[in-house]
Amino acid sequence: MLAEELQHKIDFKTKPLGALGHLENLAYKIGKVQNTTSPQLSKPHMIVFAADHGIATAGVSAYPQEVTYQMVMNFIGGGAAINVFCRQHGIEIKIVDAGVNFDFPEGLDLVNKKVRKSSRNILEEPAMTFEEYQQALENGRSVVAEIAGTGCNIIGFGEMGIGNTSASSLMMSQLFDLPVVSCIGRGTGLNDDQLQNKINILSAVIEKYPGITNPDDIAQTFGGLEIAQMIGAMEEAFRQNMLIMVDGFIASVAVATAWKKNPEILNNCIFCHVSDENAHLQLIGLLGQKALLNLNLRLGEGTGCALAYPLIQSAVNFLNEMSSFEDAQVSNKE
Repeated sequence: MLAEELQHKIDFKTKPLGALGHLENLAYKIGKVQNTTSPQLSKPHMIVFAADHGIATAGVSAYPQEVTYQMVMNFIGGGAAINVFCRQHGIEIKIVDAGVNFDFPEGLDLVNKKVRKSSRNILEEPAMTFEEYQQALENGRSVVAEIAGTGCNIIGFGEMGIGNTSASSLMMSQLFDLPVVSCIGRGTGLNDDQLQNKINILSAVIEKYPGITNPDDIAQTFGGLEIAQMIGAMEEAFRQNMLIMVDGFIASVAVATAWKKNPEILNNCIFCHVSDENAHLQLIGLLGQKALLNLNLRLGEGTGCALAYPLIQSAVNFLNEMSSFEDAQVSNKE
């Protein structure tokens, strides 16, 4: 009955049938998640998980590893793109140290969920031990559970971690049984020689760990601490029936991992943008999803979520505030 009522309410607004395009699909999805024809967005939050990657020392990124902690300090100072966009759109932001290779001073506005300083170098050993991975999942869940307690019902996830497109490419390759070369992009802006080096390194990693198919084992072996915490966070957000704003390539790999465990999670997910990272459009297609925006972004941090949030608001607002043909005494088509 709810599905029919929602569709009727959308169809009989003062517009031609389907004229608001993807916004209509979005309004329908949000109404279904919240089980109402009058959905509301409450206390939007953005969580940025930060961690370092052992494989970064092999030169898979154009930037050195210390950029991770330097950017965390920039987030805390309010100077990054995600800070600007969250301020603009009234989104509360939390920065989480999931495993940055740095000792942050006390008293910062930083959520300390550090499992260890940096994931391990996957050229030598799995990125995390079983215990470290389980702790990362739990840490992500705990951050979201606390936010849910404030009344938040829509949450986005961003990340910061030099080397994390490499981890995500490896995870995508294993999750979907794809050649790793088809999952690799330029990340932070690699030139052709650097890209070939990245391909060589990640191909060697794949050969080192054959036959890993379980999604948690894939994340533990190839992922990063910030990706693992994001997986746990997304799973908790779904358990709390929040709307989940999915950012770019890395966040999409995290949600794909959760989806492999529970396909229902996609019911709550809004894919906010298609990034400029090589495999992101392919990944969204494999999940059977469409993204709201295509702005050639490749920054991460959750910036795509923050930019898409006004569109999500617009979908809710037209559903709640736009007149129907009957209300406005406007003639509908025959």
